[in-house]
Amino acid sequence: MYGFGLLHRLALHQEAGFHPIQVVQQATSNGARILGQEDRLGRVRAEFVADLLVVDGNPLEDLKVLYPAFGSGGIEWTVKDGVPYHIPELMAGVKDIVAYARAEHAGRKVSP
Repeated sequence: MYGFGLLHRLALHQEAGFHPIQVVQQATSNGARILGQEDRLGRVRAEFVADLLVVDGNPLEDLKVLYPAFGSGGIEWTVKDGVPYHIPELMAGVKDIVAYARAEHAGRKVSP
């Protein structure tokens, strides 16, 4: 999935020796500059288009805090197009949907 692959690549950059600030810049302002959009993307400023992650932990110490599976930390909130999403609630909802689909599938007879 896109988000998890991106986070993994960022963590690999950090493991390769890039300072966390450089890694964050690679994922944000550098990308905007490459696209020629640095006047409206890549920074948190008034009039800029930005999606935000609110993290429980300090990604500048270790970008792996963005993964909840690595212990404490993880993304708590995502703000996409100005709408906040509480990630633990979304993940619980996804687990419920998957569990329901599995149970429904197990109850069906599947033809070969």
